[in-house]
Amino acid sequence: MQVQFFVQRGAAILTLCLVLLGSSLASAPAPAAGTANPLLSVVRVEARVPGDSRTASRLGTERAGAGVVIADDGLILTIGYLILEADEVSVTDRSGRRFPADIVAYDHATGFGLLRAYEGLSVPSVALGSSAAVESRQKALAASVGPVPALAVEVRSVHPFAGGWEYLIDGAIFTSPPIPEFGGAALFGEDGRLLGIGSLILQDAGGSGQAGNMFVPIDLLKPILADLLAFGRSTEPARPWIGLYPTEVNGYLIVSGVSEGGPAETAGLRFGDLLVAVDGAPVTDMAGFFRSVWALGPAGTRIPLTVLREGKIHVIDVESRDRHDWLKLGRTY
Repeated sequence: MQVQFFVQRGAAILTLCLVLLGSSLASAPAPAAGTANPLLSVVRVEARVPGDSRTASRLGTERAGAGVVIADDGLILTIGYLILEADEVSVTDRSGRRFPADIVAYDHATGFGLLRAYEGLSVPSVALGSSAAVESRQKALAASVGPVPALAVEVRSVHPFAGGWEYLIDGAIFTSPPIPEFGGAALFGEDGRLLGIGSLILQDAGGSGQAGNMFVPIDLLKPILADLLAFGRSTEPARPWIGLYPTEVNGYLIVSGVSEGGPAETAGLRFGDLLVAVDGAPVTDMAGFFRSVWALGPAGTRIPLTVLREGKIHVIDVESRDRHDWLKLGRTY
């Protein structure tokens, strides 16, 4: 089996990566709740998503990537889009054994997803590190599944990241070179602790001019972990979701799409609309746009958007929603 082949190569690849890093995880103090070989904690995640799901058209119905075991009871941290709206999820360890898993939680604000595998998964857990301490030019280890299970990388920059799916996080970690199987990949520090979870592959990693990956920083998980385990989501008031996809083009913010049945489509926003202002305040970039929308209040807040369409200004009121209510979640419970 292909997975077993990667297991046989794993030790050699890890050793090579450690040489490139200039330190040895094996000689570093083992985390109290972790393992000296963090590769053993990385599992393959596979999800099947029904065709009627809200995200099926953009993310597909067959999704696969990686996850990291972060607790001895089989709790696995991954990137949320792999398991979003899935009705069947499984994980495979590095020996090729496959186990069914339940979706524990999904958090749109951070992008994290949590799974729990049962029925015999015996994989060591890793300890959480501190992403706040990560700095540019720091050496790290990216680990995933597939032909490149581990890769020595360098942190290129740490700064906010805005994505066109109404997503904005602080402290995103940009690394290079890129690990090909980036979805749910783990970013480990030189002490073997988990620093982040892979989300994207980029042609320009954090302004470095080189291809690389964006990792969601692990510190974003810590304040919400208890809520995610108890309730499946954060108990913080939900941000207003309007269901549009803005794109930055030559200093302008253009609507590149709207979510079917979402607030923006219902309100009449269209592909190609130029976003001019939120509640009268000018916007020119995605981060500023999202912050302006979220500053107006929680989900359910009316969002006045000023748009330029065919040379005319329009003010369109969008009745925001809680994105969780629009998605078709909870199918594996």
